[in-house]
Amino acid sequence: MMREIGRSIRVSLALWVLTAILYPGVMLAVGLLPPLQFQANGSILKNPQGQVIGSALIGQSFTTNRYFLSRPSTVDYSTFTQQEFNPVNPDNIIEKTGTSGASNLAPSNPELIKRVQLQVNNLKQLGVQPTADLVYTSGSGLDPHISLEAAKAQISRVAQVRSLNPNQVEILVNRNVDRRFLGIFGEPGVNLLKLNLALDNLPVTR
Repeated sequence: MMREIGRSIRVSLALWVLTAILYPGVMLAVGLLPPLQFQANGSILKNPQGQVIGSALIGQSFTTNRYFLSRPSTVDYSTFTQQEFNPVNPDNIIEKTGTSGASNLAPSNPELIKRVQLQVNNLKQLGVQPTADLVYTSGSGLDPHISLEAAKAQISRVAQVRSLNPNQVEILVNRNVDRRFLGIFGEPGVNLLKLNLALDNLPVTR
């Protein structure tokens, strides 16, 4: 009996050292390697002034004509305005930024039909040909990508507003396409935050 108890204690201690100390330590060390620091720190993007503007892993809502529009989000990308921030209640940040999900409305739901029709009309008024991902929300509500088709549908509008050559903007779009993972998983997509950040760094050519 005592031998079995001692063996159980030794196994438990070995597993504790392995899973609570060695494994986290190795993962931390790997994350500190220069090629992986960007991903390990949350894929944080900064503007030329060194200010943090977001993460490449979480989408943002872009509504001005100077930028490529993001896809709709049921949770509004879990953002909050400065007016909504309550410093007395720090949990308010979590309440505003800690949600993810879709509406789960049926295709026949009047609320969904009304929202889709409104989105289609808004896009047409902007001169943008509606695509599926510019009309429908993602499952997470935090998708940082739009399809290449959705990005190309906005090139003319963005180029006109910024007085840029459309070919210049199209080249920028193609440079910011994330290809299929390992060449087979998923679909190509354009990371919107990276694209709009690169857009701000473009010189005016005309």
